Amino acid sequence: MTTHTPEINPSVPPSGTGCVECLATGSWWFHLRRCAQCGHIGCCDESLGKHASQHAHESGHPVITSFEPGEDWFYDYRNDGMFDGPVLEPPHSHPLSQPTPGPAGRVPHNWQRLLD
Repeated sequence: MTTHTPEINPSVPPSGTGCVECLATGSWWFHLRRCAQCGHIGCCDESLGKHASQHAHESGHPVITSFEPGEDWFYDYRNDGMFDGPVLEPPHSHPLSQPTPGPAGRVPHNWQRLLD
């Protein structure tokens, strides 16, 4: 896959600093993913909500990138493949002050057992 596709819009900023759906419902996430087309921030498939995948399937936006500090990979749900992509509009991750899992104050003490 080339990086010059309609599935990747480098000029769109992220929708916020946390999973849109988890923030709206008072939930929490493990890792964050960013839609490369519209900037939607959702939680990863290891999170309880799996909101990044849900967004991809409902919106038809098949490409995500990590929204974790220090990670710069892209993933395409259509072919289950990872690839290098372009630099997107900042910020490129959630704030360093935001814990993983997050957000602060919502993560239960037994979070690891809940994700097993």
